Amino acid sequence: MSGRPRTTSFAEGSKSVRKTFENQPPKPPLGGVKISSKDGSKVTTVVATPGQGPDRPQEVSYADMKLIGNGSFGVVYQAKLCDTGELIAIKKVLQDKRFKNRELQIMRRLEHCNIMAVPEAVTCSLLNAMQPKDVAKDEVYLNLVLEYIPETVYKVARHYSKDEQTIPISFIKLYMYQLFRSLAYIHSLGICHRDIKPQNLLLDPKSGVLKLCDFGSAKHLVRGEPNVSYICSRYYRAPELIFGAIDYTTKIGVDQLVEIIKVLGTPTREQIREMNPNYTEFKFPQIKSHPWAKVFRACTPPDAIALVSRLLEYTPGARLSPLQACTHAFFDELREAGARLPNGRPLPPLFNFTDYELSVQPSLNDLLKPREAAKEHDAQGVYAHYTILRFFAFYMKAREFFFSFVPFWSMMFSLSCGMTPCCYRNL
Repeated sequence: MSGRPRTTSFAEGSKSVRKTFENQPPKPPLGGVKISSKDGSKVTTVVATPGQGPDRPQEVSYADMKLIGNGSFGVVYQAKLCDTGELIAIKKVLQDKRFKNRELQIMRRLEHCNIMAVPEAVTCSLLNAMQPKDVAKDEVYLNLVLEYIPETVYKVARHYSKDEQTIPISFIKLYMYQLFRSLAYIHSLGICHRDIKPQNLLLDPKSGVLKLCDFGSAKHLVRGEPNVSYICSRYYRAPELIFGAIDYTTKIGVDQLVEIIKVLGTPTREQIREMNPNYTEFKFPQIKSHPWAKVFRACTPPDAIALVSRLLEYTPGARLSPLQACTHAFFDELREAGARLPNGRPLPPLFNFTDYELSVQPSLNDLLKPREAAKEHDAQGVYAHYTILRFFAFYMKAREFFFSFVPFWSMMFSLSCGMTPCCYRNL
């Protein structure tokens, strides 16, 4: 696959194709799944329709499938596309009738270099080779076929922990910057991920690219519309969710980045009111906040502590937005000219902001630029002003000469252009 990452999804079951996501009518079955053999490997072929563009049936064939992960909401397989030989990941999720599944609906709206995307959708009506034998025949599964990215932030952190080492600060800057950028994008669309955790941050160790995945808990938040508070993985819940808030905002996506309650101490009554007004009269035990110097290692850069302190706020409105976080001094190293990965390779694209991204908070655009680009932009601006001034000076001298020696022709030129002499003199 070339260009934009190819990602496919399809729902499966033994009955007619069902509604796979809210507000989407069911599509007719397209022939289901075919099982064949090629070079001794079992090949699964799914007849599908694209998720975007014309609904023209197409086939997706994959082989060498194996289980690589599972969770409370589904399982993930690795497979290989037969036409290109490229590895893919297939996320298989049971479509529970009791809950709305917005994952496919939301992912179809997203197009960002730090987010898994869905340019195609596949719907089939039969069980395929992944179907467990003990599953009821009328159950429907949604399958998301994604590009395969081998690592996660969770795995990388565990690797360093087992070796009794810390992740290099340059990697932390690289990963966190890309996470903030992805959050800034989805928050600008009113979408809240609601399950930010290291396991959902995919990493390509060679390029250093981070991508946010798993939008199974994501939701488009609407002001005034209640939301469930029992959401997000336990250790990464924002404080307002712990307080049972149902009218929260995308700000919960920022505060999920770190475990917070232990260090912030008891919130004030005003802070509690901001999180959930129903708890303002409740008497909480008074716990003092821990000084940041005692929370982090002595070698932690001051800029890192300053950034965390701006993110870990009880009051949602007091937290930095993801885009504001991208402009923080902690990430200045990434904006330096010639910045590279610790292994000497170039950084992945970090500043290829789209016009849409730059329209979210235009006042921050100059701060988001890498320093070399900013200097070049400033130099171009100075040169442009200098050029304009020189041209203006030349024009004034020429104008003075023109009107001094050939006033008649100047008047005729003005009239021939449809202007009166006074208009021309005022140019």
